[in-house]
Amino acid sequence: MSYLDNIRTFVRVYELGSMSAAGRDLRISPAVTSARISQLEDYLRVRLFQRTTRNLTATEQGRAFYPGAVAVLEAVEDAEAQVMHLTDTPRGTLFVAAPLGIGRRLIAPAVPEFLKNYPEISVRLRLSDRAVDLTTEGLDLAFFLGQPADSTLKMRKIAECHRVLCAAPDYVAKHGMPQQGDDLLDQGHNCLNLRYPGASEFQWQLETGEGARRFAVAGRHECDDGDVLTDWAVAGEGIALKPIFEVAPLLSSGALVPVAVQTPPVSVQLGCLYAHRRHQDPKTRLFLEFMASKIGEAVRHAEQEAEHSVGSRA
Repeated sequence: MSYLDNIRTFVRVYELGSMSAAGRDLRISPAVTSARISQLEDYLRVRLFQRTTRNLTATEQGRAFYPGAVAVLEAVEDAEAQVMHLTDTPRGTLFVAAPLGIGRRLIAPAVPEFLKNYPEISVRLRLSDRAVDLTTEGLDLAFFLGQPADSTLKMRKIAECHRVLCAAPDYVAKHGMPQQGDDLLDQGHNCLNLRYPGASEFQWQLETGEGARRFAVAGRHECDDGDVLTDWAVAGEGIALKPIFEVAPLLSSGALVPVAVQTPPVSVQLGCLYAHRRHQDPKTRLFLEFMASKIGEAVRHAEQEAEHSVGSRA
């Protein structure tokens, strides 16, 4: 398997543009990463990368080798998938990405049960609210909340997620209760924004009598971690726009209350992206089906719980 390991290492170095990044991704040391590339270059009798102390770039030979190297790895994965179909024993490692809130509350708690059912599968879960790229990051599945960018990837819709504008009772007592989206602007409310490099939406889309409308809200607090925004909202720092499933316990306890209820946020879809060929792999398909069932049920339960609690206090 050493030659395949060398090819796999080459592909990750090429895609990530860094020996150290590829090593971290493959869980091998920088020395092993470099040694594998050197072995492959010796075997092919060409230089695949130009290396300096600051940069690493693929040579003409490296760029020519990459498509074939990817095809080799895909052929091996397809062959292994066919064997797994016959033996009914899915195995291997799944690389999964998800936003922090979805990953912490919906996916991570269900992973142990999945792995118990399929003991020969391993899961590497990467959580981040930033946008991810399945191809360059070597991912099998990427869960998302919102509207993904157009691409050649396949999409599985899992649930429609309702959202809420919410704040702590102390914040409302001090700054007043906004009734609608215009109040957020006219009354100068401090809106807590989720911002990270590459974020495409810097406005809140709310339902009005004339349909969906974007509100250019502003505030002094910004973060790239949605849970930090929740903590700030609970502390009375401002108003947050949150999926209901993320804040259902806080709405139920009264730590947060809905605001601007006349113009609720537009609901968003929770789904999963994958490359078509990845879905042919039994372990990928099994994980997606398992999580779709668990997530859909959890979201519906959280929304019903929050609706009941808030309604009973109204």
